[in-house]
Amino acid sequence: MNLYDSKILLVDDEKALREMVGGFLRRAGFHKVTVAGNCLEAEELFALKEPHLVLLDVMLPDGDGFSLFKKLREMSEAPVIFLSARDEDENRLRGLGLGADDYITKPFLPEELILRVTAVLKRVYRVKSLQEQETIALGRCLIDLGSGVVKWNRDGADIAEKEITLTAKEYAIIQKLAQERGRIVTIDALCDAVWQEENYGYENTLVVHIRRLREKIEEDPSRPKYLLTVRGLGYRLV
Repeated sequence: MNLYDSKILLVDDEKALREMVGGFLRRAGFHKVTVAGNCLEAEELFALKEPHLVLLDVMLPDGDGFSLFKKLREMSEAPVIFLSARDEDENRLRGLGLGADDYITKPFLPEELILRVTAVLKRVYRVKSLQEQETIALGRCLIDLGSGVVKWNRDGADIAEKEITLTAKEYAIIQKLAQERGRIVTIDALCDAVWQEENYGYENTLVVHIRRLREKIEEDPSRPKYLLTVRGLGYRLV
């Protein structure tokens, strides 16, 4: 399983926090995020979606996270990270004592949340992040994600015939496309991955970077086989 294919269920009664945390996760590459606002909804979605990880608030309008945790554990061993505004040792120890995988106290930094989520997923499922995968193979072309270098090999040869360095923007584009390999990545999603929050008006610039990237990874850039345009929507890496 690819790290970014992990399904995450976020359970919190605060709509603003659900939107904020969901945004953190999606920007980090976790796009399979489902949200619930209470215990009943969480139980139903847990059974339906079968998430790989649950982010669970302690205080909920129709119960508490500790009781819900026990019910979820009867259905699955999916790891659970508690989220709570409480910072008392008693609550933290209770959550961990029940068998939770981690406990994060609100407010928290986005980077902390992503690190905790990633660490739990790797530990439980032994999955690799995209950056930890050595190469992306596209025919004779190998993209080394560790070094950001494109290597071209002759058929049957082990030694690279040609090596080309990716720019930072090209690397961000191929990284995003590889995370969603086989699926359409919209223009907005690519711009967001490359330029983050300030992505408005970069569509034409994206086209230029895509063209240059094809010149590095396609045998015939005018007739691409791997980095495909999906007219009116975006791009797809196959």
